[in-house]
Amino acid sequence: MAVTIKQVAAAAGVSRGTVDRVLHNRGGVKPDVEKHIRKTADKMGYFPNRAGKILAGRKQPLTIGYVLPSIGNLFFEDVKTGIHTAEREMKDFGVNITIKEVRGFDVKDHIGAINAMMEENPSALCISSIDLPEIRKCVNKIVKKGTPVVAINNDLSNTKRLCYVGSDYIVSGRTAAGLMLLCRSRKKENVLIATGSLNVKGHNERIQGFNEVFRERNVQYHLEDLFETQDDNEIAYFKAKKMLESHPDVDWVYITAAGVQGVCRAIEERTQGKEIRVICFDTNQYVRDYVERGIIDYVICQEPKEQGYQSVKKLFDYFVDGAKGHVDDYITKAVIKINENMNFT
Repeated sequence: MAVTIKQVAAAAGVSRGTVDRVLHNRGGVKPDVEKHIRKTADKMGYFPNRAGKILAGRKQPLTIGYVLPSIGNLFFEDVKTGIHTAEREMKDFGVNITIKEVRGFDVKDHIGAINAMMEENPSALCISSIDLPEIRKCVNKIVKKGTPVVAINNDLSNTKRLCYVGSDYIVSGRTAAGLMLLCRSRKKENVLIATGSLNVKGHNERIQGFNEVFRERNVQYHLEDLFETQDDNEIAYFKAKKMLESHPDVDWVYITAAGVQGVCRAIEERTQGKEIRVICFDTNQYVRDYVERGIIDYVICQEPKEQGYQSVKKLFDYFVDGAKGHVDDYITKAVIKINENMNFT
């Protein structure tokens, strides 16, 4: 059932007239109130009546192509759930979704998937990719030809992408540092960092934000080592096992990306050394199990379903508005999970 202006007004705590002025761009509303109303309407899935009229006039359906590094990465299952939820809600407006999936962070694989998707002539493209010159060049070429591109989950610097939908990775890294500082038992903690790829902007920003907090607090930690998991649990397992054998004094393992299952398996198999505490990101069935068993201490989540949903919604609104104006980024929340609240949404 379609969301009404009356329902948006009730949820936002304002009058129907105020909502009507905002959603029909009539002005006369304070900027902070307008922002609150628009955000409320977006979350509720409000679509103005003009949407159907405008999209009905299109000769072709609104086809959105996705390229996601989701093979072997359970995080993206929730992203895809959000995408398909939006697709179902907007089906009557002609919205169709196509997804191409790749494994890991090989540049050739990503460019090949993007080019293959573009051969299907989508109305728009959503990609989660690597922040490297080859990808940026590919994206800018697509935009120049007239196809809007949204960066989802991982942003792309120095591109003409329409907007970014995803986490503020610096904030999530700062959150991880704050959690560690709350629990530190010594002046200098020994930290092992497992990251997905040094070519992924978000993974690097989680390390950047983490380091920022330690500098600001004038607290040092000892970096035992850093390794890449390529978001692959087998790679993560063998690398983590080797690292833990070489660095028996590790106090914390900070996992900035996927590969959590592999790293935790290596931690659990240790037969000697001190107790290790773990901070990671994003939940799945394996992460929840490791939290319950006491291997993982803290999980920081980034609303993956919302990322999927809002990426579709951003492009829907873009086409409804006639491809006019600036499109704001959509930044999801950093949500801290521990054993006691792991099963609450």
